Amino acid sequence: MYIRGDHAELVVGGRLDVRSAADARTVLHSAVDDGAGDLVLDLSELDSWDATGLGVIMGAHRRAGRRGRRLVLRGVPPQMQRLLVATRLHRILAIEGGIGVESLPRV
Repeated sequence: MYIRGDHAELVVGGRLDVRSAADARTVLHSAVDDGAGDLVLDLSELDSWDATGLGVIMGAHRRAGRRGRRLVLRGVPPQMQRLLVATRLHRILAIEGGIGVESLPRV
């Protein structure tokens, strides 16, 4: 897993899972704490995530809200879009361009 960017936009790549969660949490919390306005999280280079990785993103979302910021997801891969729909988190998280629920393949 890698994260590059600044306090306004971060690109997350690789696997966001239980092994990388602590490092990802540290980077995301620092970005939230050090900036202002929307924090864009570009997931277009993310290969996979597990429940722990999703929890890290939700934690960053809550932290951003407490600081008067908004976490915005960009480039969410289709497999991850399905997970967000299945868990109904697509209704809570800000997703750039939204998710076309009707266009997602059924699993």
